[in-house]
Amino acid sequence: RLEVRSTAKFGVIDFSSKDPQAAATKKPVFAKAKFDKAPEAPKNTTTEAAGSGNERKRLNHILANETRIQQQWESGGAFESEAQFDDAGSPKPKFMVTFPYPYMNGKLHLGHAFSLTKAEFAAGYKRLKGFNVLFPFGFHCTGMPIQAAANKLKAEITKYGNPPQFPVAAAAASSGGASKKKGKAQKAKVISKSSGESYQWQTLQKMGIPEAELAEFAEPEKWLEYFPPYGMQDLKSFGTGIDWRRSFITTARNPYYNAFVEWQFRQLRNSDKIVFGKRPGVFSPRDKQACADHDRSDGEGVGPQEYTLIKLRVKAPFPAALAPLNGMDVFLAPATLRPETMYGQTNCFVLPEGEYGAFKWANGDVYIMSRRSALNLCHQSYKNKDFAVEWGTPDCIMTVKGQDLLGLPLQAPRAPYDTVYTLPLLSISMGKGTGVVTSVPSDAPDDYVALKELKDKPEWRKKFGLTDEMVLPFEVVPIINITTPASCEDGAWSSDAAAEHWSNILKIKSPNDRVKLDDAKKKTYNAGFSYGVMLVGPYKGQKVSIAKPKERQDMIDAGEALSYSEPESYVRSRSGEECVVAMTDQWFIKYGQEEWRDRVKAHVNNPETFQPYSQEILDKFNFTLGWLKEWACSRLFGLGTQLPWDKKWVIESLSDSTIYMAYYTIAHLLQGKDNLSGDLPNPGGITPEQLNDDVFNYIFLRGPSPTASTIPPATLERL
Repeated sequence: RLEVRSTAKFGVIDFSSKDPQAAATKKPVFAKAKFDKAPEAPKNTTTEAAGSGNERKRLNHILANETRIQQQWESGGAFESEAQFDDAGSPKPKFMVTFPYPYMNGKLHLGHAFSLTKAEFAAGYKRLKGFNVLFPFGFHCTGMPIQAAANKLKAEITKYGNPPQFPVAAAAASSGGASKKKGKAQKAKVISKSSGESYQWQTLQKMGIPEAELAEFAEPEKWLEYFPPYGMQDLKSFGTGIDWRRSFITTARNPYYNAFVEWQFRQLRNSDKIVFGKRPGVFSPRDKQACADHDRSDGEGVGPQEYTLIKLRVKAPFPAALAPLNGMDVFLAPATLRPETMYGQTNCFVLPEGEYGAFKWANGDVYIMSRRSALNLCHQSYKNKDFAVEWGTPDCIMTVKGQDLLGLPLQAPRAPYDTVYTLPLLSISMGKGTGVVTSVPSDAPDDYVALKELKDKPEWRKKFGLTDEMVLPFEVVPIINITTPASCEDGAWSSDAAAEHWSNILKIKSPNDRVKLDDAKKKTYNAGFSYGVMLVGPYKGQKVSIAKPKERQDMIDAGEALSYSEPESYVRSRSGEECVVAMTDQWFIKYGQEEWRDRVKAHVNNPETFQPYSQEILDKFNFTLGWLKEWACSRLFGLGTQLPWDKKWVIESLSDSTIYMAYYTIAHLLQGKDNLSGDLPNPGGITPEQLNDDVFNYIFLRGPSPTASTIPPATLERL
C-alpha cells in the first residue's frame, strides 16, 4: 500500500492491495474534483459514486483517504514554513511561490483551480528537492465591484421589497430566456447580463446563497465575511500545500494589512513617487463626472486605451468637397498603437461609407476624424493645455463622407514617400479609433492585403475613382526585422516584412479572409513585440519594445502627433450615454520616472538578481517598463485603504496589490490561523497601533531599531 500526495490531482493516489484490479494494473485511481463546498465541513466522506458496487466502494475509499490525509496535513501544520538554518547558521535554501490573490465577489471557480496548479506543482517539486518552501495565499477585497453590488442590492430591496418582487418580464427573462440549448451550463453573470435588466438579488441566488442571508449582502462587509472562508475550504479540498497562518483579506476591514498599505504609500510619497494632477479616466459627458464600474450599464472593467494620433497633412489644392476648409491647416488624424512603424507608411485608409467631421482645435489645426473620437479628444489635454477651444465641446466645421476623401494627397510624417494618398478599406470600424487608418503594409497584414488588392484589380481602383499613380508606385518598405528562435510558438522564421511573409504563407487572398488575417496579425504582432528590431530611424538596431515609446515621444515633441485616449471598448453610463476618456484630477504613481524605471530595468535584466524563467517573460517586463508611465492610484468610491494624507480618496485595487508578497513574510505573526480580518489575538501579540513606519522600516528597509516601539525586541527580531 502506498499513499502519496498527488501533483496531478488533489488528494491521494492509492495503489491499494485491497483492490485486486488496482493492485494488478498498478495504475493510480484518482478522485474527481469537488470544488464548491461549504466551509463548515468536508463532504468527501459521504460522497456516493455512480456505477457498479466495486466502483463506488473504490471511489469512496479514496475520498475517505483524501479527507483523512488532508486533516493530517492541517492538524500537523504540514505546510507551515518558518525560517530555517543549518548548524553553521546559514539559511536553508528557500523557495517562495505566490498566486495572484483572487477577488472575493464570489466563490472560486475552475479557472482559479487550473491556474493554481502551476504554483502548486512548483511548490511541491521544490519541497521534494529539499527547499524550505513558502506558499501563502490571501484574498483581495479592494475596489469598486463589491461596494457597487452591495449598493445595487440595497436599492433593489428599497424599491421592490424584501424579498423583492421584480417585474414579471425581467424575472421570466432571467429564469428562462438566457439559453435554450440543452447541456450548456451558463454562468450567473452571463445569464443576468442577457436579460433586459439584471438584478443583484438574482445573481446572488444563482451562487447558491441561502435565501435567508441574501438581504445581508446589502452591506459590503457581508461579502468580506462570507466568500473568503469558502475560498479557503475549497483550496484545502483541492489539496494545496498552503501556509494558512499567513492568509488575510485586504481593505480597512483588516487593520494589519491596512497599516502595511498606509506605510507603503507614505514611503512612495516621501520618495516623490506620488503626485496629484490630471490623468485620463473613463468619463460620462452627460453626467459630467468620472464613470466608475458601478456607474456603468455596459463596459465593466474597461479602462482608457492610449493611442498616438498621427497628423497627415492634406496637401493643397483641396477638392471641392473640402472647399470650406481652404486656407486652413487640415490633417487626417489616424490613431495608432504602433508609432514606431510610421517609417513604413504607403497610404491612408478611410471607410467610403463612413461619416467624418472636420473639427477645429485650440491650436488652429483642423482634424478630419469620426465624431466619436472628436468627443473623446475634446475632453483631453497635453501638458495642461486643452486640445479643444471649449473643454468638452467639439467644434465641427463640416461633415464629409469617406467617399469624398478618397484620393486626397497627404504628407505623412516619417514616411519614405513625399506624397501618399487616401484609399478605401471596407473593414474599418467607426466605433474604434478615429475611423482613419494609416497604412504600413510591411507590418500590418490588413494593410498589406488591402493595398495588394487595389494593385491587382484595376476595376476596384476605377470603382473608387483612384488613378494608377495613387496606388501602383507604393511598395512595401522594410522597417523592422523579426527573427524568431525555434522555441517560438510558430518556430524559427525571419523577415523584414512580416505582414507580407505571413500573408503569403497563409495564402490570404482578400480583406474578406478574416480568420486568416486575424491569425496573421497575431503572429506578426506577437513576434514583433518579442523579437522585432528597428531597421530605420534614430533607434536603428534597438528592439521594438524599447524604440516604441521613444519614437512616440519624438513625434509628439516634433508636432507630428498627439497623445489620444479612448475607452478600450464600449462603455455606457447608467444615464444611457456612451462614455469617453477625459483628463480628470487624481493621485497617481510616477512609474515613468526615469531614474526609478532605469533601476528596475537594470534589476530585471540582471540574471544575478532576477529570474524570469523565459525570454518571453523578460521581454514582457521590458515592454511594460517601456510604456508604463503614470498610474492613477486613487478612487473616490469603493473598498480599500484610504490615502493617509487625503482620506477622501481610496487606494485603488491594483495599487494596494504591488508588494503584498512582502506582507506574507510577516503575516503569520500578525494574522494567524482563521483570522483573515485580524479580529482575534495574533501569534505575535501585536496590535495594529504598534505598526508604525519605524517598525515597517526596520522590518523591510533595514532601518534602525525602533527603540520607542512597544513591541518586544525578540518579536521585532523575528519579524
